Amino acid sequence: MEIGKAILLLIGLIIISIGVIFIYDARVIIKKWFSFGDQNEGTSGFKILGIILSFIGVLIIFFNLKV
Repeated sequence: MEIGKAILLLIGLIIISIGVIFIYDARVIIKKWFSFGDQNEGTSGFKILGIILSFIGVLIIFFNLKV
């Protein structure tokens, strides 16, 4: 059962890392991947997505360590 906890911990850390990257590099990612006119809406969308991903990763780690 310990290997399952380690895998869930690793998955949670990866999800948090992706969320933080989305938060801090949102404008760079939007400029590189998309070419639509209003970059501010795309940037705020990516930042909200990053916050949600980070929160999901924290929840995975929290419930993994609690059990």
